[in-house]
Amino acid sequence: MPSSALTDPPAAHARRTLLLLALVCVLPVLASYAAFYVWQPAGRMNYGELIPPTPIPATGLQAVGSLSPWSGARFQGRWSLVYAGSATCDATCRSALHILRQVRLAQGKEMTRVERVWLVTDQAPLAEIAHQDAEGLAIARIADPAWFATLPGAESGAHIYLIDPLGNVMMRFPPAADPQRMIKDLQRLLKYSALGR
Repeated sequence: MPSSALTDPPAAHARRTLLLLALVCVLPVLASYAAFYVWQPAGRMNYGELIPPTPIPATGLQAVGSLSPWSGARFQGRWSLVYAGSATCDATCRSALHILRQVRLAQGKEMTRVERVWLVTDQAPLAEIAHQDAEGLAIARIADPAWFATLPGAESGAHIYLIDPLGNVMMRFPPAADPQRMIKDLQRLLKYSALGR
């Protein structure tokens, strides 16, 4: 037997074992603390800008072509892709309405959970839009300025908004939105959410 084994005090060996055991127990706690409070991922999954869920006003919309009011309850129970813009419908508007249609169609069997809405922001006469983009499109005129507070940036007529089935505006897509990335965002929401089924 080597002489070093005889001279190694058992207390030093026990202390080393205790330190290793403590390190094994404390290291995961420190790693989780660092992961939660220190490390922040650089990327994000969603393309659209998440905005604090804001309930839509209960009233303040008027159906185009009729004098009947549109209530906020119309947005309950379905995901709504909403474009807010002028009735004159310039090239940006036409592009946005086409994107709404394509994004909804790309959802396949889940497309019944999604509604397309054009909220007209002024009192101008409604422009003629392409038949395929108008088919199934709900159109209403904003009659209450409270809607502009609910839809940040709606006055510019450049954004597309997503309203959840509970009637909350929760996402805004950038001007000239990329339809492929919008499709992925909506597919992810429809896959993981039971709302609107």
